[in-house]
This record gives sequence, C-alpha cells and structure tokens, in this order.
Amino acid sequence: MSTTEILDALKNDIMNLDFDLIVQDAKRAIDAGIDPLRAITDGMAVGMQIVGEKFESGEYFLSELIVAGAVMKEGLEVINPHLTDERSQHRGKVVIATVEGDHHDIGKNIVTTLLIARGFEVIDLGTDVPTETIVDAVIKNTPNVIGLSALLTVTMPKMRDVIEALTNAGTRDKVKVIVGGTPVTSAFAKDIGADHRAADAVEGVKKCVEWMTQTSGE
Repeated sequence: MSTTEILDALKNDIMNLDFDLIVQDAKRAIDAGIDPLRAITDGMAVGMQIVGEKFESGEYFLSELIVAGAVMKEGLEVINPHLTDERSQHRGKVVIATVEGDHHDIGKNIVTTLLIARGFEVIDLGTDVPTETIVDAVIKNTPNVIGLSALLTVTMPKMRDVIEALTNAGTRDKVKVIVGGTPVTSAFAKDIGADHRAADAVEGVKKCVEWMTQTSGE
C-alpha cells in the first residue's frame, strides 16, 4: 500500500469504528516508514474530524463519537511509542482541561498527544475540572497556553468563568487561551475573551506552535 492509501485506511478505520483494522493499519504505517506524527495528523485525526462533523450534523450520535475516540486511542497506543521526542526543544508549556460538568476527553487527548509530539510540556488536568482548579494550575505552573475543551453546549459558559477567574487572579494577560469542542464557535470564543478557537486538534496545535515561534523569534 502507498502512503496515501495507508493514511486513508487510518482515516476510514476511525470513521467506521473499526478496532481491529486501526491496530493493523497503525502497525502498517510504522512498518512503511510513515512519519508517526503524520499518521496521526493526516490519518486518524482527519477521521476524527469527519466523525465530529457527522455528530454535529446528526448523522452520528454521542455513542458513536465515544466509540470513535476509543478506536483512535487504540491506534495511538501503536503510534505513540514511535513519535520523535522533541521535548528537548521545549516549545512551551500548556495547561489543558475539559471544563466543569463535561466528561468528554476525546478531542483533549488528541491535542495533548500532538502537543507533546511537537515539544510542549503538557499539564493535563483531565475532565470535569472546576474553574478554581484550572486557575490554581495556571498560578502553580505558569504555562504559556491554556487549552479549554467543551463538547456540551451547557458547559460552554464555564470557559467564560475560567477566563474571568484568570482576570481576577491577575494572570489573564500572561497566558494565551485557546478553546475548542464541537459546539464552540469563533464568535463565542471572541465573546468570552479567548485568544483563539481551534477548528480541530491539528489546527489548534499549529496555533500553539505559531504563538511560541512568535515569542521565541524563531
């Protein structure tokens, strides 16, 4: 199989919720010498993006979204050990969390994997994280970027709460805030005072790299 065919297979495995094939195709990608990061960004992450779009349009339900995330996790377990360790570059530090009331971690976990692969130190606070915990983590770790995720419309306002709490703590102007999740729009991000809304995991990580490049003058 060609590189394009293998990447398409990885994408389709996610879309088709196929646990067995994702492992086989992930191993095939490694054996074929495909850059592990590319296998994630141009293969599996593309599949997850399409699954997210199908969920948003009503073609897929929450159960299928969750299964797709589990399939992606299986593929990542094969790919992750082969990622080039770029942490010596130390591009920057990111605190990431799914906001309070929301237990979804699919997108957040993909972003975390990609950030680490690109040389970021990531403090992953998990899901259903209270605003106070996020602010405390920011004060303790002094990150360059905060990533906030929400998959439910009802939990999106928690992102505003976090930004307001950061302002009250005097730390908002010291960190970039990037938000993401299926219901999160650019207009919402602007309204709550976030610096950027990530269209998907790959684009969000690209924005973080861009910010750090501007800061370091690379």
